[in-house]
Amino acid sequence: MSEETKGSSLEEFRQFRERMNAEILGENNLVVNRFFALDGRAYEAGALDVRTKELLGLVASLVLRCDDCVTYHLVRCAEEGVTRPEIFEALSVGLIVGGSIVIPHMRRAVDRWSELEQRA
Repeated sequence: MSEETKGSSLEEFRQFRERMNAEILGENNLVVNRFFALDGRAYEAGALDVRTKELLGLVASLVLRCDDCVTYHLVRCAEEGVTRPEIFEALSVGLIVGGSIVIPHMRRAVDRWSELEQRA
């Protein structure tokens, strides 16, 4: 991946996500809109703080092998002040739970995290 492409990958991800979410939610489908709202509410502070919930989301996304979800939770983790050692502990839990099949997703996750660190 070139530096030019690498530098814009998070921005491209954000723009695509925002554009498609607006289109999807714009259909005003009751089930879809309620699911999106529930997803957002699940990550609000409660008995667990937002930071912890984002780390849980990262682990679940890694195990489910959803690179878009992994990227989203990495961005949120960065916004919540999660550190590189904390990210690697979370990734290690995902690796143990998911097994070697998550390694390619872990590689992409570490690449994304490095990109986030460079932007900070």
